[in-house]
Amino acid sequence: MTAENRPAPISQDERKGRITRLRAAMQDAGADVLLLGSTTSLAYFTGLVWHPSERLVGALITADRLIYIAPAFEVSKIETLERIDGDIAAWEEHEDPAALVAKLAGQGRTLALDDALPFSAYSALTRQFAPERLTDGGPMISALRAVKSPAEIALMQYAMDATLAVHKRVHALIEPGIRASEVVRFIDETHRALCGSGSTFAICSFGAATALPHGVDQDQTYAEGDIILVDTGTIVGGYQSDMTRTYVKAEPSAEFARIWGIEREAQQAVFDAARPGVPAEVLDEAARRVIAAHGLGPDYRLPGLPHRAGHGLGMDIHEAPFIVRGNATPLEPGMCFSNEPMIVVPKAFGVRLEDIIHMGESGPVWFTKPGKSPTEPFA
Repeated sequence: MTAENRPAPISQDERKGRITRLRAAMQDAGADVLLLGSTTSLAYFTGLVWHPSERLVGALITADRLIYIAPAFEVSKIETLERIDGDIAAWEEHEDPAALVAKLAGQGRTLALDDALPFSAYSALTRQFAPERLTDGGPMISALRAVKSPAEIALMQYAMDATLAVHKRVHALIEPGIRASEVVRFIDETHRALCGSGSTFAICSFGAATALPHGVDQDQTYAEGDIILVDTGTIVGGYQSDMTRTYVKAEPSAEFARIWGIEREAQQAVFDAARPGVPAEVLDEAARRVIAAHGLGPDYRLPGLPHRAGHGLGMDIHEAPFIVRGNATPLEPGMCFSNEPMIVVPKAFGVRLEDIIHMGESGPVWFTKPGKSPTEPFA
């Protein structure tokens, strides 16, 4: 990992193109105006990154204008931040920002809302707009964000390469007596050293704690022969990585080796089922078929797969498309999602192998190649 091969950040021209496509989606949906909150969608469309609080900061998008909404005392700061050009409409502390949004939107206009806006913002807007004039902007936003450009995929690949390198160093680090908290700290420090960003999250579990998909709160100490599960990711240029490995650094038990093999088979079934036009739920079904064929499950029963087989990845660690039963969204080139049909054996252990896929024109492509065996977690 070097600064020289780090991909370029998302350009202002790409963001302007996103807003053009959003306006087309708004027209198709019958929405006159769309309000973005202090969310990753604000950063996605405008480049403005703002930590959410009780004060409304966001952007209104109309057919021909981009208007940032902000408290008056924050305008001078917003003017210094990276963002595409747009007007700034300010509200004073004693004023209602929802009233400002209504005034700018115009009487009788339909307002689509960023689905990540807090309920407090929605509640305030209901006092300014008739119910039929408020609509969910989430579907159009998520549909646009779900299909990644080559620039987005390049940033994700760089982040994934960094996380793969971290996993390899963690594998070499773990020895009897090390605490999970030490591993987590090492993961964060190594991410920072490799790509300049710390971990967005890190889970390190040993032994029976691996049966809990998101680990335990208390610290653990590794003992020789323990099953190890490490799940972590970082962020590069606003885009996430996510990868999990489960393995042992000793001779595996017959049962662990069996479950590891089933997990890897289920993961491969997800990959093989991924084709443009295939509904997302088909991939979840493919994993469950494999697991049930080995006498596990079925459905969400344990031992078996207790959750969906994957989630979309991009600026958010969990976003569309979700690889879950009932999601009929057809896969498209550019979509990126995790492949992680975890198998849980209650009170004994769990095996999660997680790699990320991006859809190419003719089929799926691994960001990172799957693990090799219960004792060789890297290809």
